[in-house]
Amino acid sequence: MDIAPMALHPYFGAFVMFALTLVAFNMTFYLQRNISRKLANKRNDKLKISPYECGPIPIKQPNKLSNQFFMVAVLFVLFDVEVIFMIPLALEYRNLGLLAFLELSIFIGILIIGFLYEWKRGALKWQSIK
Repeated sequence: MDIAPMALHPYFGAFVMFALTLVAFNMTFYLQRNISRKLANKRNDKLKISPYECGPIPIKQPNKLSNQFFMVAVLFVLFDVEVIFMIPLALEYRNLGLLAFLELSIFIGILIIGFLYEWKRGALKWQSIK
């Protein structure tokens, strides 16, 4: 297989840069990790391994992070991505005409149905953590 036709492809330079960047990143990461492990101070005196130099000793507290944060984030990303899909259709609305309007109306209708479903299920209610 001749490499000359591949080198003429318009994206060949971008591919080469991506490959070189990937190699350089991995080599830099590998070198940094190994050098820092070799140069690290390995003394484990009592002061160094203590959590703080002064103040009370911290105790591990249970994680009180609610799943509600996750649900709101997922819904935000979902609706945000769906709005991004509407932008090209809105930009070409005049060229596409009535078909674009019908497609956009159906898409927005599906979004509203999904939003009402999540609202009814209580995914948007903020619950206090106790």
